[in-house]
Amino acid sequence: MQYLEGRRYVVMAIFMLVGLLFAGRLFYLQVLDDSYKAAADRNTLQRKVQIPFRGLIYDRRDSVLVQNTPVYDLVVVPREVKSLDSAKFCRVMQLSIEDLRLGLRLAKKYSRVKPSPLLLNLSTTELASIQDYLDDFPGFHTQMRMARAYKTENLAHALGYVGSITPAFLEKPKYAKYQPGENVGISGLEAYYEPTLMGQRGVQYRLVNVRGIDKGPFRGGEFDTLAVAGQDLHLSIDAELQAYGEELLAGRRGYIVALDPRTGELLCFVSAPHFQPQALTGKGMGNRYMDLQNNPNRPLFDRPLQAKYPPGSVFKLVNELVAMQLGAVGPGTGFPCNWSLVKCTHRHEYPSNVTIAIKNSCNPYFYQVMHAAVQRHQVANASEDLHLGLAQWSKLVKSFGLGDKLGVDMGHENSGLIPTPERYDKKYSKQVGQVSAKRRSRSYRGWNFKTIYSLSIGQGEIELTGLQTANLMATIANRGFYYTPHFVRHVGKATQPLPEYRQRHYTGVDTTLFKYIIPGMCEVVDGRGGTARLASLRQFGIAVAGKTGTVQNSQGDDHSTFAAFAPANDPKIAIAVFIENGGFGGSAAAPAAGLMMEKYLRGKVVNYHHRMEDWIKYGNLTIHAKH
Repeated sequence: MQYLEGRRYVVMAIFMLVGLLFAGRLFYLQVLDDSYKAAADRNTLQRKVQIPFRGLIYDRRDSVLVQNTPVYDLVVVPREVKSLDSAKFCRVMQLSIEDLRLGLRLAKKYSRVKPSPLLLNLSTTELASIQDYLDDFPGFHTQMRMARAYKTENLAHALGYVGSITPAFLEKPKYAKYQPGENVGISGLEAYYEPTLMGQRGVQYRLVNVRGIDKGPFRGGEFDTLAVAGQDLHLSIDAELQAYGEELLAGRRGYIVALDPRTGELLCFVSAPHFQPQALTGKGMGNRYMDLQNNPNRPLFDRPLQAKYPPGSVFKLVNELVAMQLGAVGPGTGFPCNWSLVKCTHRHEYPSNVTIAIKNSCNPYFYQVMHAAVQRHQVANASEDLHLGLAQWSKLVKSFGLGDKLGVDMGHENSGLIPTPERYDKKYSKQVGQVSAKRRSRSYRGWNFKTIYSLSIGQGEIELTGLQTANLMATIANRGFYYTPHFVRHVGKATQPLPEYRQRHYTGVDTTLFKYIIPGMCEVVDGRGGTARLASLRQFGIAVAGKTGTVQNSQGDDHSTFAAFAPANDPKIAIAVFIENGGFGGSAAAPAAGLMMEKYLRGKVVNYHHRMEDWIKYGNLTIHAKH
């Protein structure tokens, strides 16, 4: 019994010893774990993204238009903010208490341990005014970055602007690598060429202790990558021509678009009214943007690409070419100037051929040209015949790059509109449903040629953009083909434009037919009684081929338009001008185009044309608005 009692104590002692050993082991592991945690706290691994220099933008003469300049951002790390004196902070930083609270709330939502932007685009002077106070506000510090600076006061609509990336952008997969506070192209070329201009980010991995002191690269920097600067853009824009065009239309609404028909390179891109690109940079940019946004003249609206206007009589050139292609008329076909069909622009000689008709812009002539084109008696039923003819007409018109996006290197291009038979079917389907079954059995569609005749003179449902109108002139200048219009001549060190801008696009009209309309276009400018004499450059030995247009406007005075190319036999510039409420095309748009072509082809404008400049800038353009 005594023996068993002894064994019991031995067993108990063994269990106690094992328990002590296990407890000691747990204590050791806990101490070891704490030491690891302490070591981790002492040296934190930080991933620092290196933002590359953004590519520069040059004009066609390699003058810098857009460059980079250092600016400073005030950022906050929420975890490090201690007992902030909000009133003092707002006074020093010239910030409202509401903006401070919003900034802190957004920063905490993003991360409590990473810096978030609070004040952006501080200049060197603004930085100096707050630098001495930063020690009073733990958790706030400044970061330098490169922002856009402009060496030009022009071309704002094409260049676009760069801004701080928004939360909405960050949610898109294409911006997954961006961080809050980084710059991104918001509009224009800055946005379209964002991947090219941005370059490639670099990454550095650094060891930082709990006090934020850099302890050096992680593992000697073997995982670091270098940032690669963005590529430069070399534009085709002629900066002097652009500035001159913006000066001419400074007090107007409209556009001037010019391009080189031999390449499709855009030479100028004027949207009026315009604004200076610097307006959308720096501190206070948001307020200036809202001022522009609320301006009733809509200076932010990109008229050459987004505004859709009826082309007016400029479109008669397309109708003539299409009718000749369809075999409905020939260059020697004549039609009477019959005012019972449609009113003409003015009394003139009998339009016995296409040259006389174009020179005088005879409305009844082109009414009959289109009627012959779309009602060629291909089928017995008149309604079906018109439907078929208009479908063929629409297809050929669209082959000129009209009614669809041309593919310019800009993200907000409008397509314009070329109507189809289906459009009229849909529009007049209600009337079709109201007619008798007997009439429906004869393919009654609710519309006929009198419904659509306004297409013959460039009115009605037709809508073109400024870029399309200029490109139409380039197509005629090239006798039947065009290159996709583009702003960028080449990227980086390349010497050729991108492949998509080197491809010819032919129309559905035989190239041999274009020569028949050019003599009439030359007569418009230099012929006796021509409608665009104020665009003439004959005194310099330069022949201009063009066409005026006076676009009907139910909202007020008619719009003035003119499109042309020069020299007529060796075209180097194709241009389209549109001046809202400018009246007759020959008295407003035509002289503006003439001055622009003179500036580009001769490098200057003669002194005696200054009166014409003043007329475009300050004159009452509608005073000569009568045809």
